[in-house]
Amino acid sequence: MMRNGESSSAKKPRSMVPKVLNEYIAERKKTKSPLVMTHVVCGYPSFEDNLKALKIMQDFDVDIVELQFPFSEPSADGPTFVRANQIAIEQGVRVEDCFEFMREVNDQFSFKTLMMGYYNTVFKMGEMEFLDRLQHAGGAGFIVPDLPIEEADTLFDGARQRSLSPIVLMTPTNRDARLKELAAAAGGFVYAVARKGVTGAATSMSDELTGFLQRCKQYTDLPLAVGFGVSCPADIKFIGNNADIAIIGTAALRAWEVGKEEALKNFFSDLLTA
Repeated sequence: MMRNGESSSAKKPRSMVPKVLNEYIAERKKTKSPLVMTHVVCGYPSFEDNLKALKIMQDFDVDIVELQFPFSEPSADGPTFVRANQIAIEQGVRVEDCFEFMREVNDQFSFKTLMMGYYNTVFKMGEMEFLDRLQHAGGAGFIVPDLPIEEADTLFDGARQRSLSPIVLMTPTNRDARLKELAAAAGGFVYAVARKGVTGAATSMSDELTGFLQRCKQYTDLPLAVGFGVSCPADIKFIGNNADIAIIGTAALRAWEVGKEEALKNFFSDLLTA
């Protein structure tokens, strides 16, 4: 679905992002499809539990992990993550703790880490201070879903100067003109939101989603990561055929809450080795 006067061969924007995350993804893609990105909420249920979960993720060859900095109003998250954020905050988890934890994680594990959070966290710290702290902690980039790209120039430019990738979300409700604008700002990869709404609910991996991913590909040559509702082997197979990275969040957290290490191992074994 193109605007009048445009063609599917329209020139894609040349990526302005550093090569650090891009090169890592390109190297991993040579032997694996799709790559896998997971998600943990820093300090929920505890940092000790986080490390145990991350060890399992490493054992199952996860490629990228979002470390979510807890926030009181995580507007893009479904009820499972909203509750996890609230409990982490009630337990006293601070932004400083999250940066320290990210440094520890990057010292122990080989996957790449991203800061996932909300702009209030960045704003209160100051954009350049935030980026310096993220770089020092070994993060590869960040996902701040509530920051419009029109207001992100300074943050995104500072990120590129520090070899950090600003991850941008594309959604099925975006018009083609908006997808083009988002593509021009994106770095590392594009987070393709599989459906309307918040995280956690089931997603239909259908022809409609295939069409949306094809629309995204018209405007960017960055890898596509598909998230919101990925939870079963059929989802992984679909993403492997249509995109580059499967994002697994709520389903993994639910498994941990049911049975901690054993349940999480069983979840990833069923999901990734079928």
